[in-house]
Amino acid sequence: MHLRRKLTLAVSATVLAVPVLSSCGFDYATDRVYTPAAGTNNRDETVDVVGAVVVASQPGRGTFVAGLSNNDPDEPRTLVSINGEGVDVKGPQNLEIPARGYVNLADEDVHLDGDVAAGGHVTLQLEFDQGETVELDIPVMTNCDAFEGADTSVKDGASDEELAEAYSCEFPEAGHSEGEH
Repeated sequence: MHLRRKLTLAVSATVLAVPVLSSCGFDYATDRVYTPAAGTNNRDETVDVVGAVVVASQPGRGTFVAGLSNNDPDEPRTLVSINGEGVDVKGPQNLEIPARGYVNLADEDVHLDGDVAAGGHVTLQLEFDQGETVELDIPVMTNCDAFEGADTSVKDGASDEELAEAYSCEFPEAGHSEGEH
């Protein structure tokens, strides 16, 4: 009898310890969406906004780049407007995103003028039909490296003053300060 009681206690202790030993629960980090990238993502509404960045060649203007993915299997969605705090947004109005479709705003020339500076952030609101609004705090990146050529706000024929203000993609070599060779 004594052995049976010890066995029952051991099994009971093991059964009680299992939830404690697996205290991570069911919300594992590996089960969550994680996209390592410079851009901002929002998947709260029917249309996912992914990889959102503003690419700037110079202070005061830039190009908004993002992917719009419609999760509705039956109905297209329409991007009605893009508005920003401290910026004037020029771009497409009433842009349709097909059912289960994707639109890349890099192809749409969405330009911002105003409070845009590399290393900063711009707050934009994307309004869709059906009354959905997505607000994003979007990083401003220079028109260098992976984003080279993405800023279409400065076209050919820019003035000398505009070109003089452009961000440089040249960085001093490691161990040298500017002017040293």
